[in-house]
Amino acid sequence: MLTVSSLSRDELGRRLRGPGIDLQTGTFVTRLRSTIAHVADGIALLYADYPLPAHPGFADFYVNMRHSGGLRRFAGRQVLFDHDGHAPFRPLPLDQAFPMFEWAMNWCVSSRAHDCLIIHAAVIERNGCAAILPAPPGSGKSTLCAALVHRGWRLLSDELTLVRLTDGRIVPLPRPVSLKNASIDVIRAYVPEAVFSRAVQDTNKGTVAHVKAPADSVARALETARAAWIVFPQYQAGAAPTLEALDQGRAFMQLAGNCFNYSLLALPGFNALGRLIGGSASYQFRYSALDDAVAVFERLAQGAP
Repeated sequence: MLTVSSLSRDELGRRLRGPGIDLQTGTFVTRLRSTIAHVADGIALLYADYPLPAHPGFADFYVNMRHSGGLRRFAGRQVLFDHDGHAPFRPLPLDQAFPMFEWAMNWCVSSRAHDCLIIHAAVIERNGCAAILPAPPGSGKSTLCAALVHRGWRLLSDELTLVRLTDGRIVPLPRPVSLKNASIDVIRAYVPEAVFSRAVQDTNKGTVAHVKAPADSVARALETARAAWIVFPQYQAGAAPTLEALDQGRAFMQLAGNCFNYSLLALPGFNALGRLIGGSASYQFRYSALDDAVAVFERLAQGAP
């Protein structure tokens, strides 16, 4: 199977500047074009293991990361996200091109994948069972996710949990894990073998870097999983690890607040969320040390919360 790593950096750049590449991430195919070196560098480094379909045809998303034109060029070099001929967002400084690509990919899926209930949550898997980690920014969700997927869990997604409406299965979307600010150095120290993109400063989220998804997670990107646990994590400095069971009513309301398309889906969304809550054990989790958190999740996987 042809993957991004099958192409030299020069060939990857030529294809991106020309007809583009068809990049497969889980069940989605993105036809990506870009003349921007930062984008090509990020793809070469973090998407090396991802398939490039041998016979390009229909793509789910048509994305062009390009230099902005018009009067904006006088404001400095900027990058524009062009989706199927439309630019839904304002340009960003050129140095932020790769983070913008990652944010754009999240937007594409969350805007279109309405055959699934889409939850803003990390999701990981062990032995066919998935743990969903919904949380607001600053909760330590991505830091915890990055640690766990380098300690025996499979990455299904760092940002978007896709719950299939037809059967409630979790559809994987393994892509690089996004880390911000202090979390970058935390994971560098905790997972020294992890592959990082360069850190980009002064974004609207602070300093941002991305961690390459484990190769096994990418290779198994078409293997769905059954939701078993919903864990709302919250990092708190100095806190002992505490896993507190949540009743289904509280869990339903908290999870609904993390869904992108719950209202749009109406009754099917309500039913999907109800089935998800009914078939999973829900918890509030407070932690400070990653070793403690990993141990708690190990006990969950073994059936002993």
